[in-house]
Amino acid sequence: MKLFKKDYKAYSDEDLMRFFLKGDRKAFEQIYDRYEKYMINFFYRKLWSDREKASDFTHDLFTKLIDNPKAFDPSRSFKTWLFSLANNMCKNEYKKQEIRKPTSYDIPEGVDPKSGTVLPDSQVDKNNFNEQLKTELDKLNEKHRQVFMLRHFEGLSLKEIAEILEINNGTVKSRLHFATKTLASKLEVYRKTLT
Repeated sequence: MKLFKKDYKAYSDEDLMRFFLKGDRKAFEQIYDRYEKYMINFFYRKLWSDREKASDFTHDLFTKLIDNPKAFDPSRSFKTWLFSLANNMCKNEYKKQEIRKPTSYDIPEGVDPKSGTVLPDSQVDKNNFNEQLKTELDKLNEKHRQVFMLRHFEGLSLKEIAEILEINNGTVKSRLHFATKTLASKLEVYRKTLT
């Protein structure tokens, strides 16, 4: 009788959590490998660009998962559930800190021009744009900034954002529309220089 090894990479997050609930530690390791860097970056952006705090919070998040895996309902999306936990951890930290420090965001570099080279002037424009975007994001209220970041920095769907923030899809759309429109008007000067 041949025994086949499970190819954990082929399984969905939800399947891996089902295996983990049955005591399969390798399933948890796969979940951790999938989400560790992702969650560190999430916490880094949300918690004042503090890399050490982001690592600590990521560790705490996965410790909560190890300590209480039954808290996850396998009929739900694991990714959405994990972001909900992480988001709640951030809210609790904000309350603890009472006075929030300005948040800084890692803005991904823009796509290289079709020629494959970046002209020095256009790079300067991108850097200026990124700095101005950070400034304008900080001016948005938390509700609008949060939706914008989850959508554009974390790549989450509107449905996932609604579940994480425990609001309806219409509210997500409304907040995202407001944030996008506000940022677009504030950053209008960059429209021609970056296209």
